[in-house]
Amino acid sequence: LTIRFLLLFSRQGKLRLQKWFTPVPDREKKKVIRDMMTLVLSRPPRSCNFLQWKDLKIVYKRYASLYFCAGLEDQDNELLALEVLHRYVELLDKYFGNVCELDIIFNFEKAYFILDEFLMGGEVLETSKLAVGGAIEEADMLQETLEDYMSKPAY
Repeated sequence: LTIRFLLLFSRQGKLRLQKWFTPVPDREKKKVIRDMMTLVLSRPPRSCNFLQWKDLKIVYKRYASLYFCAGLEDQDNELLALEVLHRYVELLDKYFGNVCELDIIFNFEKAYFILDEFLMGGEVLETSKLAVGGAIEEADMLQETLEDYMSKPAY
């Protein structure tokens, strides 16, 4: 499974998170984002979560008010991509405790960090929720330690 890009956007068409795993010019990114939102948001609620777009397969899933959308190579497995999207949502749920759109808006750096611990270069890096959760806990502890250290007077 090679994911080209991952987009999170709201039902209102607001982009909340984007991750590109292949180099794409900014102009092309904007066009892809606009096209994905238009395609996905215009689909009826009970329609298939897979669609063909140019030379890519698009896999999306709606969780509450957010759409998780991935662009895949043509030969990749759509069901596996759905599982990857679901695992990312599970990881976000585990960290935030029933994740919502506001968690991603106000803690986007954590959402990106969780994604980076899970996916690298468009491929699954770590399948274990425990391993990803452990890495996130370590990073949080390091951040707290640094904040404590930086808040103390240097005399």
